[in-house]
Amino acid sequence: MKYMLLIHAAATDAPESAVETTVEEWMAYDKTVKDAGIYVSGESLADLVTATTVRVDAAGERIITDGPFAEAREVLGGFYVIDVPDLDAALDWAARCPGARAGTIVVRPVAQF
Repeated sequence: MKYMLLIHAAATDAPESAVETTVEEWMAYDKTVKDAGIYVSGESLADLVTATTVRVDAAGERIITDGPFAEAREVLGGFYVIDVPDLDAALDWAARCPGARAGTIVVRPVAQF
């Protein structure tokens, strides 16, 4: 079953006490996921300041704004999609992710249609 691991990291203006992770830790985790044969896809997202939000109003006109600029302590920093037997396995892989120490990992099953 496929699961998406949504990696939420501390916002850039978070206190200095936030846990730091190294590029080497991320590279090692990436290699481990791929070597285990469960990797489907994954990406790191560019900084939140590069985001653009699109809404469509009742008249069908699109409204484009910079952002989002939510008052959030964490921002979506990237994701992995993994293919594992069950939720317990997905939770185990989420706990191994360096992002679990520096932020949170939201685990969601990918819908099968």
